[in-house]
Amino acid sequence: MKTKTFFSLAFILITGICFSQTYVTQIKSSDTKKWGYANQKGEIIIAPQFERCDEFTSDGWAAVYDKKNKSAYFINLKGEKLNSAVGIADVMDGFNSGLAAVKTGDKWGYLDTNGKLAIPAKYDEATAFDAGYAIAKSGNKYVVLNAHGEESSVEGSGILDAKHFSEKLAPFRASDKKFGFINERGKVAIPAKFQSVGYFKNGLAWAKENDGKLGYIDPKGEWVIKPQFDAGREFDSESGLARIKKDDKWGYVNHSGEITYVNDTDVWGDFSGGLSEGKKGGKKGFYNGKGQWVIEPQFEGVRDFKNGFAAAKMNELWGMIDKTGKWVIKPSFAGIKDMERVR
Repeated sequence: MKTKTFFSLAFILITGICFSQTYVTQIKSSDTKKWGYANQKGEIIIAPQFERCDEFTSDGWAAVYDKKNKSAYFINLKGEKLNSAVGIADVMDGFNSGLAAVKTGDKWGYLDTNGKLAIPAKYDEATAFDAGYAIAKSGNKYVVLNAHGEESSVEGSGILDAKHFSEKLAPFRASDKKFGFINERGKVAIPAKFQSVGYFKNGLAWAKENDGKLGYIDPKGEWVIKPQFDAGREFDSESGLARIKKDDKWGYVNHSGEITYVNDTDVWGDFSGGLSEGKKGGKKGFYNGKGQWVIEPQFEGVRDFKNGFAAAKMNELWGMIDKTGKWVIKPSFAGIKDMERVR
């Protein structure tokens, strides 16, 4: 019995270590106006010293930019540079799936977390990886790349544009300027028949018919919510709601097509992490899917919730709050971005 208990405790400890998370946000110094990084307690982990820097991705690296030399490089949570012989001119969205789209010279390729160019820089355009797949363009040819750099030609000719993947589907624009989606094999999954489209989020994507009305489609391209809106955004996974505009009025729709209007606000944000930004009496706060104020309007400005935290502004300074509205980082910075989760 003691042996079993010992192994159970050991398993819990090891699991906790393996799956522990670090939360990091970008902060802007009120004194120097430079950017650095802080943890979820507001402790500075990398001193503000950058004119421009990106968020840390889950891979544990962030891109920072040297404007003077027109170059970029990656740093880890200790502020140490990623050792690489590759000269980087620009970065597209940082690391994802262990690879980052980087521009070296006038071409794009993909850097791995060891600092090596895992996929050669030979593309004129490139998107970030998403769930192991990316889109790249060379000349007039678009290809789908997997994490090994293997190419799958995008089906069809005369494609004008292709965007990044989301939920294994990527929007593309055909020669007649209509939009559809391709899959991770480069095949057309949803024919180009829409005036415009968004990205798939939580199983649905918004799409516009030729008359400009917007609805939501499933991965087969079939209407789940018929076109009836003047505008719309992606669905939030926690609330199950997407912001829409109908008859000049903003509201929210669920996956069943049921519409909810929130009247006790002067502005309507997008739901993120189960809450939406609102404004009342000149101050901003957050309400839930029932339109109830969860965090009373009291802030001069806010950002959307991400990973359980949201940036908020009070007395001209920015800090970070949790979902109860409690300050986890006191307002003390000239600027603050989203709280990112790093492995």
